[in-house]
Amino acid sequence: MSQDNLIKFECSQCKRVGHYSKKNKKIIKTRLELKKYCKFCKKHTLHKETK
Repeated sequence: MSQDNLIKFECSQCKRVGHYSKKNKKIIKTRLELKKYCKFCKKHTLHKETK
C-alpha cells in the first residue's frame, strides 16, 4: 500500500490502533467512522480515522 493513501483506524473505547485501510483523499475529504471488531476490547466498536 502507498503511504500517502494509508489510514489508521483507532478504537473509540480503548484508543488502540487495530485496523489499516486506504482511501482516495482527493475524493473523500472527511474522516471515516466505521463499526469494526476490536481485538483488544473483544467486541464491535466505533473506529475513527486518525492521522
